Amino acid sequence: MTRLRAPTVYYGLELALSAPSYVFTAVFLVRVLHMSPLQLILMGTVMEAAVFAGEVPTSVVADTYSRRASIIVSLFIQGAAIVLVGLAPSPAVAIVAWGIWGFGWTFMSGAWEAWITDEVGAENVGPVLLRGTRVSFVGAFLGLGLQGAVALYSLRAAVVSGGALTIVCGVAAILVMPETGFRRRPRAERASALRELRSTAVTGARFVRAQPLLLLMIAITFFQGMSTETVDRLWEAHFIRDIGLPSLWSLDPVVWFALFAIPALPIGYFAAGRLAKRFEQADLGRLARTLMLLTAVMMAAQLAFGVATAIAFAYVSLLVYRVARSMLYPVYMTWLNQQITESSVRATVISITNQSDAVGQALGGPGLGVIGNVWGIRAALCAGAAAIAPALGLYGRALRHGGQEPELGELPRASPV
Repeated sequence: MTRLRAPTVYYGLELALSAPSYVFTAVFLVRVLHMSPLQLILMGTVMEAAVFAGEVPTSVVADTYSRRASIIVSLFIQGAAIVLVGLAPSPAVAIVAWGIWGFGWTFMSGAWEAWITDEVGAENVGPVLLRGTRVSFVGAFLGLGLQGAVALYSLRAAVVSGGALTIVCGVAAILVMPETGFRRRPRAERASALRELRSTAVTGARFVRAQPLLLLMIAITFFQGMSTETVDRLWEAHFIRDIGLPSLWSLDPVVWFALFAIPALPIGYFAAGRLAKRFEQADLGRLARTLMLLTAVMMAAQLAFGVATAIAFAYVSLLVYRVARSMLYPVYMTWLNQQITESSVRATVISITNQSDAVGQALGGPGLGVIGNVWGIRAALCAGAAAIAPALGLYGRALRHGGQEPELGELPRASPV
């Protein structure tokens, strides 16, 4: 079968993979499996532990053998894990399944961004990432309606259908996904499989250590990971247990959560469009300033959401948080890809930064979960908002030094393998 153009495949997968909504999975966990705040946080911690363990090894495979193959493997594992979550008879099974999902995600983490960057070029990837974000909003909008209809019939069926769609995406990727930008070394130049993997891993790690700004970005993702974990795991429980949902028309909570998600989609779609126009030729300073602003907005919105008692105020705070966070990813990946001048380790370097996010979530998650169990979900959300504050200081440091770290820059540079 003829391969499609890389941007077409990228947009198509962004559309399809955004359709399964975590909203209904979270409602399923709270309403059907009756998971506590600590169990919800531990679910995320197990996932992030799996991400931490698999992030760099799987990205090394992608950099050494094939980004396309790594993405396809990821889609099948993720899809199977989501199906298992939907069929889970107890919280323990769901927690294990979510850990499997995290391991499967690592095959795509780094490989996904590295694949599209090499296919279109690092100088052109920023607008593609932002357009992909816009497409994902369309997919999420369509998915809310379709999956929401299924969820009204059965929350389990809604979760299982999301996993099945991910598996279908894996099949489609086998048939139409190209890989022209990545070149594996000729067979005559290859060492043994283990030596090849080790060489890629060591080269990627040394590349990160020799780039001061990359070290700073790793620290930023650590604190962002600590912060986002609380919102990801507790926002639905916060509405259900602390704030309460409207009694208007006696709508099911599933319907309310779907309605809550809808306004963020068109807002995010148009915001991403404006960013795409502004950042086609953006320099490092503009990217860093935008990231700092978006992070500050996320921090303030999460804190407001945590203390909110009125449903309208809580909803607006969550809406602002979601839009700012959705904008953060493509801008951050553009900023990051501009630092990676060596294509052969692109997936490994991206995964090292993602691993820092996983460490932040895994280390901060249990503590925040305990805060939620002892002092309530509000306290956990506010503590999570405070956890992102150091990232603002690190963005400020990057701006003061124009993207350079003088103290780190004086360290001896490691030679590549």
